[in-house]
Amino acid sequence: MKVKTVMRAILVAGLATGLFFSEETKAQTTDSTAKATPVVVQQPAPNAVQETPKKKAWYDRISLRGYAQVRYNRLLETNPNLKCDQCDKSLGDGGGLFLRRGRLIFSGDVSDRLYIYIQPDFASSASSNTLHFFQLRDAYFDVSLDKNKVYRFRVGQSKIPYGFENLQSSSNRLALDRNDALNSAIANERDLGIFFYWTPEAIQERFKLLTDAGLKGTGNYGVFGIGIYNGQTANKPEVNSTQHVVARLSYPLLVGGKQIIEPGIQAYTGKYVVTPDQVSSGVGIEEKYLKDGFDDQRLAASVVVYPQPFGFQAEYNVGRGPEFNLESNAIEVQNLHGGYAQAMYRKEVGSQVLIPFVKVQHYEGGKKHERDAPGYSVYETEIGVEWLVHKSVELTADYSIGDRTIRNAQNFDNRQYGNRLRLQAQFNF
Repeated sequence: MKVKTVMRAILVAGLATGLFFSEETKAQTTDSTAKATPVVVQQPAPNAVQETPKKKAWYDRISLRGYAQVRYNRLLETNPNLKCDQCDKSLGDGGGLFLRRGRLIFSGDVSDRLYIYIQPDFASSASSNTLHFFQLRDAYFDVSLDKNKVYRFRVGQSKIPYGFENLQSSSNRLALDRNDALNSAIANERDLGIFFYWTPEAIQERFKLLTDAGLKGTGNYGVFGIGIYNGQTANKPEVNSTQHVVARLSYPLLVGGKQIIEPGIQAYTGKYVVTPDQVSSGVGIEEKYLKDGFDDQRLAASVVVYPQPFGFQAEYNVGRGPEFNLESNAIEVQNLHGGYAQAMYRKEVGSQVLIPFVKVQHYEGGKKHERDAPGYSVYETEIGVEWLVHKSVELTADYSIGDRTIRNAQNFDNRQYGNRLRLQAQFNF
């Protein structure tokens, strides 16, 4: 009896133990199986393999854009003899509706290190009675030394880095013409040369913002730029085989998280030749100047407060260069000075933008590009407003009050003053 009882107990215990180990083993096996189950990676079907994107050809990287300007300058005109050869050739007597500019711009990164920019003008005016010539304005090539384009060389015909307003595109400028004081340094603002520009990545973005946001920037002409150029200005051959040297330092400072202020300083030096075709009969000029050229040197300071919403812009330069001398009836090296100041206010009205502005300028000095390098005394005030109707259409009204005196071999004291209302329609495409 005891034996049966013991055997029965052992059997129950064994069954219980077997059941325990059976469940534990089953659990361990299940867990182990779960852990050991491989992850099945679905392989893409042969026809689903993505192809490597084709590299764009250089001609697929080129963009085309442009703008045109149509003007009328004679509303409320008080003096039809008040003209400016350096400015708008439709000013004054004989002026009517005038196609001031007709530009097409071909540009783009044709490779990681090469950027091209070619800009012809279909509305260049050789004189007040010869209009609408096709002329090359820009044809330059930027070679970057690094993939981020911090260091680059610019080779070809381009704007000379001298003066903020000179570098500012006519499509962005508020006043209809550039100031006499700095623009008299380089006719059409351009020449053939080689330039080095340094622009940190963060400042590249800032320069881009200033133009894209409609704040009237210049684009990227570097924080620092230095270079050489022929000196006789765009589309004219070099004469004395010596180049001008130019340098510019300009930095757009971010103030208060939004406002941007850009101070700058620039200078150039060289020898400018007044060629025989620029000299009237009877005007004296020393032989050494005809061959080697006149001293041509300037230094300028700039400051720009971008309109957010108030803005201010001013530049002033001093220097020396060729100028007609009344006393000797000859072209000689003389001192020059002058500049301008401009205030503006930018107001967004829905999708449109209004920018009223006031600009005053003064210049005393010669204009080497004009016949006999005449001396000038310029006082001018402009009151105007630009209306961005649409991103493709801009309208500008500019009331000008001018007082200009020109001293040359034909007239030693040709003073003209008067007022006029000038209108412009600009089309961006």
